[in-house]
Amino acid sequence: MKKIAVLLSKNYKLLSVAAILEVFETVNKFHLANNEEKPFLIKLLASPEEAAKNNEAFGYPLLAINTPEVMDLILLPAFTTENMPQTIQTNSACIPHLIKQYNQGASIGTFCTGAFLLGASGLLNGKIATTHVDASSGFAIAFPEVKLKADKTVTQDGRLYTSGGATSSFHLLLHLIQEFCGKEMAIKTAKVFAIDMDRDRQSYFSTFQPSRNHNDDLVAIAQEKIESNYHDTATIEELIKDIPSSRRNIVRRFKQITGITPIEYLQQTRIEAAKKLLERTAQQMSEIIFHSGYSDPKAFRKIFKKSVGMTPSQYREKFQVR
Repeated sequence: MKKIAVLLSKNYKLLSVAAILEVFETVNKFHLANNEEKPFLIKLLASPEEAAKNNEAFGYPLLAINTPEVMDLILLPAFTTENMPQTIQTNSACIPHLIKQYNQGASIGTFCTGAFLLGASGLLNGKIATTHVDASSGFAIAFPEVKLKADKTVTQDGRLYTSGGATSSFHLLLHLIQEFCGKEMAIKTAKVFAIDMDRDRQSYFSTFQPSRNHNDDLVAIAQEKIESNYHDTATIEELIKDIPSSRRNIVRRFKQITGITPIEYLQQTRIEAAKKLLERTAQQMSEIIFHSGYSDPKAFRKIFKKSVGMTPSQYREKFQVR
C-alpha cells in the first residue's frame, strides 16, 4: 500500500485538492469492490500549527509537515494567489521538510502552480518540469535552472512529477495510477472521469500575457514598441532601433525581466494576434497572416504550429466562436 500525502499549503486551491482526493479514492473503491486491498493510504499534511488544531480534514488524517513518517508520494496542489512570490514565502517553512522527505525516498508531484513551491526547494534544478501554461514565463524567470517544458501536460524526472494547468492535473493523476496500479486501472479511471488520455500538450490553451509589473523603463519602451507595431513586417532591430541603448544591452535586460528575448516576444505577440483573429473573425488565412505581421505564409504556419502545437486551421476549428 502506497502512503500518499496531500500538502494543504496556505492558499491552496480547493478544486485541486478535491480532484486529487476524488481520483485516488475512486481507485481505492475499485480495488475494494474486487475484494482487493486498496492501493493507497491517503493522508493530509499541514503546518504544525494547523495540525495541532485539527487531527483530520476532509475526512482524512491530518499530520504536521514535520512528521517523521516517510511518505511514498507527496502531492502539492495548485495555489489560489495573485502574488506568487508572497505565497511561496508564506509556505517557505514547508520546504525543508519536503527536501527531507525526498532525500528519504519520497516522490513529489505538483499540480499546476504547485510547481512553484517545488521549484523554490531547489529539487527541480537541472530537471524538467511544467506548470500552468500562463504561469510558465514567471516560473522561468523565478527558476532559471529548471528545464521548463511549458507545452507539456505532464513531466517526470526521476521521482519528481509536475503537471500543467487545470485539467492537466487529471493527466498527472492518471500517470501516477498507471505507474502504481497498471494501465488497465488508469484506463478505467480515465473513463469514469471522462479524461482524454492522449493529450500531452497544453500550449494551445495559453494566452500570451506579458508582464508590465517591473521598473525597467528601457524594457517597458521596448515592450510598447513591439506591441504597438507587431503587425508591421519590420525586424526586431528596426522596431527597437530608436531606443537609446545598445542591442546587446536591450536583449540582456529584456530577457532578464520578461524571461524571453525581444525576438521571441515579437513572435509571441504576433501569434497571439493571429489566434484572436482565428477565434473571432472569418478572415481568410492570407489576411490573418498579413495582419499578424508575417509576409511568408510558410514561415507563419511553421512558427504557429511550433508555438501553439497545432496548425492555424486546426486552431480555428477548435476555438472559433461561431
